[in-house]
Amino acid sequence: MSLDTAHKSTLAALRNFSSGEVSEEQAASLAEIARRSRLNAVLMTALAASGHPGGSLSSMDMYTIILATANLVPANCGELAHDRVVVSHGHTSPGVYGALAEWDFFDRDEAVANFRRAGSAFQGHVERAVPGVDWGTGNLGQGLSAAVGFALADKACGRNSRVFVVMGDGEQPKGQNAEARRIASKEGLASITVLIDYNHIQISGSIESVMPADIRALWSADGWEVAECDGHDYKALYAALKKSVAAPKPVVILCHTVMGKGVSFMEGTHEYHGKPTSGDLTAKAVAELGGDMSEIEKLKALRKGPAPKGREAKRVPPSLDLGAPIVYTASDKKDNRGAFGAALADVAERNFGDRSKTPIMVFDCDLASSVKTDIFSKKVPSRFIQCGIQEHCAATVAGAASAAGVVAVWADFGVFGIDEAYNQQRLNDINHAQAKTVLTHVGLDVGEDGVTHQCVDYVGLPNNMFGYKVVVPADPNQTDRATRWMLAEPSNVCLAMGRSVLPVILKEDGSPFFGEKYAFAYGAIDVVREGTDVTILTMGHVAGLAVKAAESLAAKGVKAQVLHCASPLGMDAAELIRLVGKKPLVTCEDHNVNTGLGAIAALAFARAGAAVKMKTLGVTRYGESGASKEIIERMGFSAEGIASAAESLL
Repeated sequence: MSLDTAHKSTLAALRNFSSGEVSEEQAASLAEIARRSRLNAVLMTALAASGHPGGSLSSMDMYTIILATANLVPANCGELAHDRVVVSHGHTSPGVYGALAEWDFFDRDEAVANFRRAGSAFQGHVERAVPGVDWGTGNLGQGLSAAVGFALADKACGRNSRVFVVMGDGEQPKGQNAEARRIASKEGLASITVLIDYNHIQISGSIESVMPADIRALWSADGWEVAECDGHDYKALYAALKKSVAAPKPVVILCHTVMGKGVSFMEGTHEYHGKPTSGDLTAKAVAELGGDMSEIEKLKALRKGPAPKGREAKRVPPSLDLGAPIVYTASDKKDNRGAFGAALADVAERNFGDRSKTPIMVFDCDLASSVKTDIFSKKVPSRFIQCGIQEHCAATVAGAASAAGVVAVWADFGVFGIDEAYNQQRLNDINHAQAKTVLTHVGLDVGEDGVTHQCVDYVGLPNNMFGYKVVVPADPNQTDRATRWMLAEPSNVCLAMGRSVLPVILKEDGSPFFGEKYAFAYGAIDVVREGTDVTILTMGHVAGLAVKAAESLAAKGVKAQVLHCASPLGMDAAELIRLVGKKPLVTCEDHNVNTGLGAIAALAFARAGAAVKMKTLGVTRYGESGASKEIIERMGFSAEGIASAAESLL
């Protein structure tokens, strides 16, 4: 353990801002912690021969004071209820790890020795695998959005927690920050305090020469209280933080700092923004920070030993009463969007007010009536968050909120929810969030909106990630069941659907196929029609067209088997191969034919060393503007097109 009696006494006095001010003795104690933390940062970047020491050193006093005052300690950092510290400029990980080590979140030598080492938890940018890190921010500009998500989740869960965000000055002009500032101000998130490392230097030079911005004016214009202080003065930092805790709205503190603080040749220059020290300069830096170069050999030896794995991000399964599914009949005129909206509102209303149940929050980007979350907004208005037309921020807000203990649902058009916000969704995946992204208006089914709004990669893009589950339901009944399943699923899920009213998929006896006895199972393949001559495999709203194709083939004496898989990324490959057998296979989808269901099926057969005669139908070029039925016909996967493709394989 690194903390001695004096440092423990400082912690006891400052934790949760218990003291009125920082005494001289406490300031000296904090300065000693920061000195050791700076030494850690210099050593770890030198040993790794890469990293960002400059900003780590300028931010270090902010990390030190926050970790001394926030309700974030080794004992509670893995739980849902604690103050959160979000590091938006995640490249300053040497500073974060160096400070956390000194506050006993993990072994100091392990962290210093194994920074940026393959297999180590101590990666080049902050990650949740490191105790004390609540969000892996990756590229700049996403930290504040994550903080907004955390603060909203705390509010919904009735937690009196605070969120501290440390940011770089170079990232301030980024658009997602502006989106997050506005949402935080609109929602009155006074639990957020932001500290900006205002050292005027970024990787290419001064912030004034790279991209000038009036940082104070930006925050003030969006309704934040703005304060300034010396970012290396513990008394000033503590006073500003303590005042921010009592403020009635979110506060940003512009902390004036010196790049490379504590090492003479690093101070005030951009040279060491992204470059470590080496050789004699490492020795000089270590000496200036009161260290001893003799420990280098010990650390090098540790670097050759077992790599520290860190912790696994905790996913807590939601506790919900999912209610009884709604059954739609052949006479119902319903689109999948409407079935989703009704199921969501039903589950939300059942659980609202029950403190033993997980809160459900819905995020919207000015499309509630189109994506059918307006039903939820009327029934549970306090849990409906209007984000405006700010999709990048909304995606991250929902992801972070889901990691903080709520069921976070963000519904948007496909082109916005996955195409526009792909990077943010990727970060949700990396952070092991539990976001529920509902994509409406996907595929050519958008029709008249035209090519810019026809999202045809809602399976392919999530398939580039490693943890997202995608569900493309066939009709309103399956949508209802899939929605209820999704809300209780402890993972990131994309629920994708078109816009049109759909026929209810029926059994041959006329009853709903996805009726009362149907239970949604991720990865399952539904045998919608039995057949021995050819197999038609489909997903989503194309299922109705496939059934029509099978009926027209039957009139010609061809028995077509119709398979539907609503979860193409989880499709049971062995079951697919068994069901298809030796029959020729036609796949049809309202999706890019090269990256969707057909490609996944072909890969399944190839990996199994199995051969099948196959034809893939789907979107082969950018679509047009017009009625969806007409556009689908022109693309070749209408009922007639599917039947023709099946006949061509016989």
